[in-house]
Amino acid sequence: MHLETDVLIIGAGGAGMYAALEAAKAGASVIIADRSLIGRGGATVMAQMTVAAALGERAPDSWEYHLSDTLAAGRGLCNEDLARLVCEDGPHRIREMDAWKVGWARDGEHIAQVQAPGHDRPRCVYVDVLSTGPAVSKTLRTQLIHAPDIKRVGDLAIVDLVVEDGIVCGAVAHHMPTGTPVTIAAKSVIIATGGLTRLYRRNSASSNMGGDGYALALRAGAELIDMEFVQFFPIGHLAPRLVGMDPIMWDPFRYKLGGKLLNANMREFEDDYATKDKRSDGNYVLTRDLATYAITSEVAAGRGSPAGGAYLSFQHVPEDVLRKNFGPVIDKLAANGIDLTKQNIEVAPIAHYHMGGVRVDTQMRTGVDGLFACGEAIGGSNGANRLSGNAITEAFVFGALAGVEAAKYAKANTSVWSAKAAAPALDLLGSAVKDSSHNLAERVVALQALMADKVGPFRTDAKLAEAIVEIDAMIAELGTRPVSSAAAFDTVLLDWLDLRNMLLVAKSVAVPARARTESRGAHQRDDYPGLDAAWTINQTLSLQGEGFKLDRLVPNAKRVAA
Repeated sequence: MHLETDVLIIGAGGAGMYAALEAAKAGASVIIADRSLIGRGGATVMAQMTVAAALGERAPDSWEYHLSDTLAAGRGLCNEDLARLVCEDGPHRIREMDAWKVGWARDGEHIAQVQAPGHDRPRCVYVDVLSTGPAVSKTLRTQLIHAPDIKRVGDLAIVDLVVEDGIVCGAVAHHMPTGTPVTIAAKSVIIATGGLTRLYRRNSASSNMGGDGYALALRAGAELIDMEFVQFFPIGHLAPRLVGMDPIMWDPFRYKLGGKLLNANMREFEDDYATKDKRSDGNYVLTRDLATYAITSEVAAGRGSPAGGAYLSFQHVPEDVLRKNFGPVIDKLAANGIDLTKQNIEVAPIAHYHMGGVRVDTQMRTGVDGLFACGEAIGGSNGANRLSGNAITEAFVFGALAGVEAAKYAKANTSVWSAKAAAPALDLLGSAVKDSSHNLAERVVALQALMADKVGPFRTDAKLAEAIVEIDAMIAELGTRPVSSAAAFDTVLLDWLDLRNMLLVAKSVAVPARARTESRGAHQRDDYPGLDAAWTINQTLSLQGEGFKLDRLVPNAKRVAA
């Protein structure tokens, strides 16, 4: 099967859908492809919380203030030009979504805004307690339906990009329902595949968030940046059992209602891990990296809860206040046997977001001609730690910009499809051996455990060295020839293709993590506790032969010797 288009977008979350809309608006034909249903996979549809933008609806604000908080959270490693784009264009995108009837919550005639950790004032908008991400995704899907120049193709797993003479000219894919190889000729390609948090045992991701875009970019010749910075959401639900609800739902209630983090001694411990930062309303909540450190440290000191985390308590909040703010959540919790007026819950860090990704410039160009990237798939704007609420904002902003620039490139260039350049990926699919005896899903679970235990929130040289050796062994064991069940919806082949990408990406996290001999933001080294000014640099990574090439960049400056 062969398809042709001006712009191919890989990934159909918030960033990918926004990119498709803007590329079509700019006059390009578009194919948006995803291994899931369009607009129902990835991270955006799972987001329940807030979106940061300096609207100034509740308190005087400007994008400069938002940028200041973003840079502070990034611990000196943000690409300021990229961060500025998020903060400056964010309000426009929020109001555009408002015009599309996304349903931002209102405070009278104004869009409601709340204060999230790390922000100096109320800046974050939302739809309701549980529905911000689903509402955003539904709104963008509705816009796509009314765009005639956008072709939506689901159930399509992209195997490799096709590159001829350093120029991207399309991709090779596997059609999951039929097993048919698919080639897609495109004048430009946008990677919008999201992050890599599926690499970890406890994660808040969709099952297709295994870092596919990073692997595609690496094999196409692009660079990755800041790969060592994996953000762990500090209060992912741990116990009691919770069914049908997002494990990261607790954060907005924690800072809105003053939820207390308690150790096994029922003592609040947040203040032990940071100097109070006086905000405009006098409230203070630890940023995510510090809260992760605090909970993990309490557990390591023997002061953890029975399930291995910390207690989150709302018992000090009156029942009517809980119901007013939690709304229908109270009833869903009751169905799970949870009464917040009488019991605490247990929470622990959970892999949630990745600050690193494909290295791009302010036009979302990757350095490989014709290849663009956006959303969580790119690195640089968040530095060592993402500010709460910035994820969907950057999906909107970077997605829109990538769509405009990819369409511009497609109209200015004539890309010629290369069957020769596509042959290796087609040969890979064609070489699959029929063998259903391999339990590749078990190997995925083993990799997730390895990453959690040795490349998790707190690292040491010994653990990272062991992880790299074990990942290399898993790569060798996987081999270079796929295995297949030769059935429709071939899960054996899909697991093999997933592991091919996941192992490459896992190593791309572990290698720079071992090289960074300091603790900064989401990268914490038990053997190097504390920030080192000499490491105020970004690490970039590219493929060189069978290995990686690591380079260093001074943030917002030029490359320096490794």
